[in-house]
Amino acid sequence: MPTPIVAPLVLAEAGGGGFLSVDATLLWATLVVFALFAWILGKFAWGPLLKIVDEREKTIREQVDAAEQAAAEAKTLLAQHQELLKGAGREREEILGKALKEAESLRAELVGKARAEAELAVARARDQMQLEKDQALAELRAQVADIAVEAASRIVKSSLTEEAQRRLVDDYIRELPRARKEGRP
Repeated sequence: MPTPIVAPLVLAEAGGGGFLSVDATLLWATLVVFALFAWILGKFAWGPLLKIVDEREKTIREQVDAAEQAAAEAKTLLAQHQELLKGAGREREEILGKALKEAESLRAELVGKARAEAELAVARARDQMQLEKDQALAELRAQVADIAVEAASRIVKSSLTEEAQRRLVDDYIRELPRARKEGRP
Protein backbone atom coordinates (compact mmCIF):
# COMPACT_ATOMS: atom_id res chain seq x y z
CA MET A 1 0.00 0.00 0.00
CA PRO A 2 1.44 3.33 -0.99
CA THR A 3 1.89 6.14 1.55
CA PRO A 4 -0.56 9.05 1.45
CA ILE A 5 1.96 11.53 0.04
CA VAL A 6 2.83 9.31 -2.77
CA ALA A 7 -0.82 8.54 -3.67
CA PRO A 8 -1.47 11.72 -5.72
CA LEU A 9 1.65 11.13 -7.72
CA VAL A 10 0.55 7.63 -8.45
CA LEU A 11 -2.83 8.90 -9.61
CA ALA A 12 -1.16 11.44 -11.84
CA GLU A 13 0.77 8.70 -13.55
CA ALA A 14 -2.32 6.61 -13.98
CA GLY A 15 -4.05 9.42 -15.86
CA GLY A 16 -6.20 10.73 -13.01
CA GLY A 17 -4.32 14.05 -12.76
CA GLY A 18 -1.65 15.28 -10.36
CA PHE A 19 -1.00 18.22 -8.17
CA LEU A 20 -0.60 20.62 -10.97
CA SER A 21 -3.37 19.38 -13.22
CA VAL A 22 -6.66 21.34 -13.12
CA ASP A 23 -10.02 19.72 -13.63
CA ALA A 24 -12.45 22.33 -14.99
CA THR A 25 -15.57 20.66 -13.64
CA LEU A 26 -14.10 20.41 -10.20
CA LEU A 27 -13.00 24.04 -10.41
CA TRP A 28 -16.47 25.29 -11.39
CA ALA A 29 -18.14 23.09 -8.81
CA THR A 30 -15.79 24.38 -6.13
CA LEU A 31 -16.44 27.99 -7.18
CA VAL A 32 -20.20 27.46 -7.18
CA VAL A 33 -20.11 25.75 -3.79
CA PHE A 34 -17.83 28.52 -2.44
CA ALA A 35 -20.14 31.26 -3.79
CA LEU A 36 -23.18 29.47 -2.40
CA PHE A 37 -21.45 29.01 0.92
CA ALA A 38 -20.35 32.71 0.97
CA TRP A 39 -23.89 33.83 0.11
CA ILE A 40 -25.38 31.62 2.88
CA LEU A 41 -22.77 32.84 5.38
CA GLY A 42 -23.37 36.45 4.34
CA LYS A 43 -27.12 36.08 4.60
CA PHE A 44 -27.35 34.04 7.78
CA ALA A 45 -24.00 34.20 9.60
CA TRP A 46 -22.12 37.44 8.70
CA GLY A 47 -25.11 39.69 9.36
CA PRO A 48 -25.78 38.37 12.86
CA LEU A 49 -22.02 38.09 13.56
CA LEU A 50 -21.42 41.68 12.44
CA LYS A 51 -24.48 42.76 14.41
CA ILE A 52 -23.10 41.02 17.53
CA VAL A 53 -19.64 42.58 16.97
CA ASP A 54 -21.22 46.03 16.45
CA GLU A 55 -23.33 45.63 19.58
CA ARG A 56 -20.27 44.48 21.54
CA GLU A 57 -18.27 47.42 20.20
CA LYS A 58 -21.13 49.76 21.10
CA THR A 59 -21.34 48.25 24.60
CA ILE A 60 -17.58 48.62 25.09
CA ARG A 61 -17.73 52.25 23.89
CA GLU A 62 -20.61 52.94 26.27
CA GLN A 63 -18.69 51.33 29.13
CA VAL A 64 -15.57 53.35 28.29
CA ASP A 65 -17.66 56.53 28.07
CA ALA A 66 -19.36 55.65 31.37
CA ALA A 67 -15.97 54.98 32.96
CA GLU A 68 -14.63 58.30 31.68
CA GLN A 69 -17.75 60.07 32.94
CA ALA A 70 -17.45 58.30 36.30
CA ALA A 71 -13.79 59.31 36.49
CA ALA A 72 -14.73 62.93 35.71
CA GLU A 73 -17.48 62.82 38.34
CA ALA A 74 -15.03 61.27 40.82
CA LYS A 75 -12.57 64.10 40.13
CA THR A 76 -15.34 66.63 40.62
CA LEU A 77 -16.47 64.94 43.82
CA LEU A 78 -12.87 64.78 45.04
CA ALA A 79 -12.45 68.50 44.37
CA GLN A 80 -15.74 69.20 46.19
CA HIS A 81 -14.66 66.97 49.06
CA GLN A 82 -11.32 68.74 49.32
CA GLU A 83 -13.09 72.11 49.29
CA LEU A 84 -15.45 70.87 52.02
CA LEU A 85 -12.45 69.76 54.07
CA LYS A 86 -10.85 73.16 53.64
CA GLY A 87 -14.13 74.81 54.63
CA ALA A 88 -14.44 72.51 57.64
CA GLY A 89 -10.86 73.37 58.62
CA ARG A 90 -11.63 77.08 58.40
CA GLU A 91 -14.85 76.59 60.35
CA ARG A 92 -12.98 74.58 62.99
CA GLU A 93 -10.42 77.38 63.30
CA GLU A 94 -13.22 79.96 63.62
CA ILE A 95 -14.97 77.87 66.29
CA LEU A 96 -11.71 77.43 68.19
CA GLY A 97 -11.05 81.17 67.95
CA LYS A 98 -14.54 81.96 69.23
CA ALA A 99 -14.18 79.42 72.03
CA LEU A 100 -10.83 80.93 73.05
CA LYS A 101 -12.30 84.44 73.00
CA GLU A 102 -15.28 83.30 75.06
CA ALA A 103 -13.00 81.49 77.50
CA GLU A 104 -10.82 84.58 77.85
CA SER A 105 -13.91 86.74 78.32
CA LEU A 106 -15.28 84.33 80.93
CA ARG A 107 -11.90 84.23 82.68
CA ALA A 108 -11.74 88.04 82.74
CA GLU A 109 -15.31 88.18 84.06
CA LEU A 110 -14.55 85.62 86.78
CA VAL A 111 -11.35 87.44 87.73
CA GLY A 112 -13.31 90.69 87.92
CA LYS A 113 -15.96 89.07 90.10
CA ALA A 114 -13.30 87.51 92.32
CA ARG A 115 -11.56 90.87 92.70
CA ALA A 116 -14.85 92.57 93.49
CA GLU A 117 -15.66 89.90 96.08
CA ALA A 118 -12.16 90.19 97.55
CA GLU A 119 -12.47 93.97 97.74
CA LEU A 120 -15.89 93.58 99.35
CA ALA A 121 -14.46 91.12 101.87
CA VAL A 122 -11.58 93.50 102.62
CA ALA A 123 -14.04 96.38 103.01
CA ARG A 124 -16.17 94.28 105.37
CA ALA A 125 -13.09 93.31 107.34
CA ARG A 126 -12.07 96.98 107.58
CA ASP A 127 -15.57 97.93 108.68
CA GLN A 128 -15.52 95.13 111.25
CA MET A 129 -12.10 96.21 112.49
CA GLN A 130 -13.24 99.82 112.69
CA LEU A 131 -16.36 98.75 114.58
CA GLU A 132 -14.31 96.66 116.99
CA LYS A 133 -11.84 99.53 117.39
CA ASP A 134 -14.70 101.92 118.09
CA GLN A 135 -16.16 99.47 120.59
CA ALA A 136 -12.75 99.01 122.25
CA LEU A 137 -12.30 102.80 122.47
CA ALA A 138 -15.81 103.17 123.89
CA GLU A 139 -15.02 100.47 126.44
CA LEU A 140 -11.70 102.09 127.25
CA ARG A 141 -13.36 105.47 127.70
CA ALA A 142 -15.96 103.91 129.95
CA GLN A 143 -13.24 102.24 131.98
CA VAL A 144 -11.18 105.41 132.12
CA ALA A 145 -14.29 107.26 133.27
CA ASP A 146 -14.89 104.57 135.90
CA ILE A 147 -11.27 104.79 136.96
CA ALA A 148 -11.48 108.54 137.17
CA VAL A 149 -14.64 108.33 139.24
CA GLU A 150 -13.02 105.70 141.46
CA ALA A 151 -9.92 107.81 141.84
CA ALA A 152 -11.98 110.85 142.56
CA SER A 153 -14.02 109.01 145.16
CA ARG A 154 -10.85 107.76 146.85
CA ILE A 155 -9.44 111.24 146.83
CA VAL A 156 -12.55 112.64 148.29
CA LYS A 157 -12.69 109.94 150.92
CA SER A 158 -9.17 110.29 152.00
CA SER A 159 -9.15 114.05 152.07
CA LEU A 160 -5.51 113.99 151.47
CA THR A 161 -3.31 116.72 150.52
CA GLU A 162 -2.81 117.61 146.97
CA GLU A 163 0.52 115.82 146.87
CA ALA A 164 -0.94 112.70 148.39
CA GLN A 165 -3.79 112.80 145.91
CA ARG A 166 -1.36 112.95 143.00
CA ARG A 167 0.59 110.01 144.33
CA LEU A 168 -2.63 108.12 144.75
CA VAL A 169 -3.68 108.83 141.10
CA ASP A 170 -0.19 107.98 139.80
CA ASP A 171 -0.18 104.72 141.73
CA TYR A 172 -3.61 103.89 140.42
CA ILE A 173 -2.56 104.59 136.81
CA ARG A 174 0.54 102.41 137.25
CA GLU A 175 -1.62 99.58 138.59
CA LEU A 176 -4.07 99.93 135.75
CA PRO A 177 -2.22 97.64 133.23
CA ARG A 178 -1.81 94.94 135.90
CA ALA A 179 -5.44 95.31 136.96
CA ARG A 180 -6.53 94.97 133.32
CA LYS A 181 -4.62 91.73 133.01
CA GLU A 182 -6.30 90.40 136.08
CA GLY A 183 -9.70 91.54 134.86
CA ARG A 184 -10.27 94.24 137.47
CA PRO A 185 -11.47 97.77 136.70
